[in-house]
Amino acid sequence: MTNPPFHASHPALIARLKRADGHLCAVIEMIEAGKPCLEIAQQMQAVEKAITNAKRALIHDHMDHCLDAESSEADRAELRAITRYL
Repeated sequence: MTNPPFHASHPALIARLKRADGHLCAVIEMIEAGKPCLEIAQQMQAVEKAITNAKRALIHDHMDHCLDAESSEADRAELRAITRYL
């Protein structure tokens, strides 16, 4: 079995996702503690944004390191622009 690709950005991505995981656990605790829905919704929005940003960083890293070497910088820039709609 071959090793999966590992990029220099992966440790930072892992750290970002672990922070998001911690925040999600805190949201669950807020619900269990009966905190106000507004506070819960705000924290859920923060978790969602953190995961979205992590996904975007992963996709950008993939584009920078895994696209075909023959891809032009213009192609890469266009792909980066498209990912903001994911």
